Amino acid sequence: MTDASAMRPGPIDASEMRPTWCDIDLDALGRNLATVQAFVGDAEVAPVVKANAYGHGIGPVGRALQAAGAATLAVAYVEEAIALRAAGITIDIHVLGGAVVRQIPLFLRHDLIFTAPSIDKLHQIDEAARAAGVTARAHLKIDTGMERIGVHHYNADRLIEASLRCQSVQIDGVFSHFANADADDLTDAKLQLERFCEATSCYERRSLPMPTRHMAGSAATARLPEAHFDRVRPGIVLYGVHPIPQIGAALPTEPVMSWHSEVIYFKVVPEGASVGYGSTWTAPRQTRVVTLPVGYADGYARSLGTGAATPPASVLLDGARHQVVGNVCMDQTMIDIGDASAYNGDLVTLIGGQGDERITAVDVAHWSGRSPYEVLTSVSARVPRVYRHAGDPLTVEIAAAGR
Repeated sequence: MTDASAMRPGPIDASEMRPTWCDIDLDALGRNLATVQAFVGDAEVAPVVKANAYGHGIGPVGRALQAAGAATLAVAYVEEAIALRAAGITIDIHVLGGAVVRQIPLFLRHDLIFTAPSIDKLHQIDEAARAAGVTARAHLKIDTGMERIGVHHYNADRLIEASLRCQSVQIDGVFSHFANADADDLTDAKLQLERFCEATSCYERRSLPMPTRHMAGSAATARLPEAHFDRVRPGIVLYGVHPIPQIGAALPTEPVMSWHSEVIYFKVVPEGASVGYGSTWTAPRQTRVVTLPVGYADGYARSLGTGAATPPASVLLDGARHQVVGNVCMDQTMIDIGDASAYNGDLVTLIGGQGDERITAVDVAHWSGRSPYEVLTSVSARVPRVYRHAGDPLTVEIAAAGR
């Protein structure tokens, strides 16, 4: 009789990891933080680690940034902040999104910094903190043109005055967000900057101490030094991805993530045979096609195949570019390697470099009709992340990239 205990699933060892994974270079992340800090001078750098640290893994990335000297991390939702606390993060965490009433106790319980985007929300935070016998910390959100959350800039005085009447809320900062800092024409961004300066001048007019001011994400950090104020909030640039060339020119950070797979099948496809769902690609001559164990359920978009992409995506095999053919499947992708040779287990790079060739997240975004932000944050949790320090694997997280 088979021992039932022997059949129970256990943790997957790194040596048994699926043949599709992301390498996360924590040393590059630390260098990028230092690059941004040197660029902004005395302004504080508050790395944005929302959306699972842009797909890189919020726990390991948060720990690495804390170890590298970050004093504040920024997230979108309270759940992300709680995940950081569970991962051992003890520094300040600012939740950039507004808190719904039922989640206010979570902020207080985990010592998180609120965003107060309205007078009503400020009152709710104040009442909850007073009832709990604690002092909440908050940043006031001023809408200077995004029309998302935050009080309109022309009503900022009312929000600031309301904050002065709060008994149990300490206002640590005031901030806004650019809508078009990545545009070729920065006229709109500069108008937002003027509105923010006018809104925060209320403190000077009333001879009040100015809280920490911040407005710049990645694009504004690189392109609008006058928007650095007391703090910047770099996101995608911290991970070494530059959605527009101007960002990379000013802040030449290194890619932190590379994405790899392995050949799991090789076959010769005859001339005239079609490949994949929908038969969107037909071999113009006899050719060699390999299959990779990665697909759109992993975040490698269906639109990267020949059924939709113009041009279709490429991958790197043995230092050379080869085209994705057919529609990308949920779990597998086919590659035309022409007359080249390949064997099961050969390394294939989806994002990253081999030899003199490199494929970037911006390339994948272009091929798939998405933004680089979507490419990074779409890499699913079932893709293992291998965290490297000094070139060696530090930890491997499998099917739980947010731990």
